[in-house]
Amino acid sequence: MSTYHLPKCQLPKGTSADDVYDLAITPESAGWGHSGLRIVELAPGGSHTLATGDAEFLVLPLSGSCTVSVDDKAFSLEGRSGVFDSVTDFAYLPRASEAFLSSASGGRFALPSARTEAVLPPRYGRKEDVPVEARGAGNCARTVNNYCLPGTFDADQLLVCEVLTPGGNWSSYPPHKHDEARVDADGNPVESELEEIYYFEIAEGPQGPGFAYQRVYGTEERPIDVLAEVRSGDAVLVPHGWHGPSVAAPGHDLYYLNVMAGPGQDRAWLICDDPAHGWVRTTWETRS
Repeated sequence: MSTYHLPKCQLPKGTSADDVYDLAITPESAGWGHSGLRIVELAPGGSHTLATGDAEFLVLPLSGSCTVSVDDKAFSLEGRSGVFDSVTDFAYLPRASEAFLSSASGGRFALPSARTEAVLPPRYGRKEDVPVEARGAGNCARTVNNYCLPGTFDADQLLVCEVLTPGGNWSSYPPHKHDEARVDADGNPVESELEEIYYFEIAEGPQGPGFAYQRVYGTEERPIDVLAEVRSGDAVLVPHGWHGPSVAAPGHDLYYLNVMAGPGQDRAWLICDDPAHGWVRTTWETRS
């Protein structure tokens, strides 16, 4: 079993870039089997051709708008001015296809991916249909945009959401994990096996850029130990172990995009809280 350490799991901005992408995380570069994420920036009038290969993808605007052509379909994505401003519409790209992205005004686009054997049709995701969830309470309050999860949008293996955390708050809390397929005594699934990518953007304050912290820790059997200071454009890989909290510095709202996929045939996001901290959930019903 591989042991991951800080240089492997923390990807500061630019360290995983290539000639095309500002961020390029593939299963090969991450050392795992399923999840991927690329970030592409297009200048006004720019374009990009994406061959999906053995993976399904989303085109998710971080800023700006674009047109996506795939197979015999074309989708006009209205996008948004930035990740802190609104949810966005998006497009789903199937395995073994070639997509053409073009942007008249330019922008930045996330391309989350998951390896799959299935070929589903390309589709458009309306922003009006994205479930927006208020999660937690008090200084654990955050907002979750559930783009591509079981019950919100159909995919074979890919799970995608984004979380907005007010400055000073903790999210991805209580710490939780999803690194083994487990069932309870009655045979009901209680945890799924998923690799996860966190991609961060942090709102600037009046005096400049902000920062946040991300924690990942493991067990004796599967050690991992990450306490990463993160800034806009950084990413953190979670191959296994408890992850959380994601801590936003006061005065700097925190955004992160989560991409998950795993080997299970049933697409599910089932988590297990760290028993030392899971009790905090019981306090949220009486707090605002």
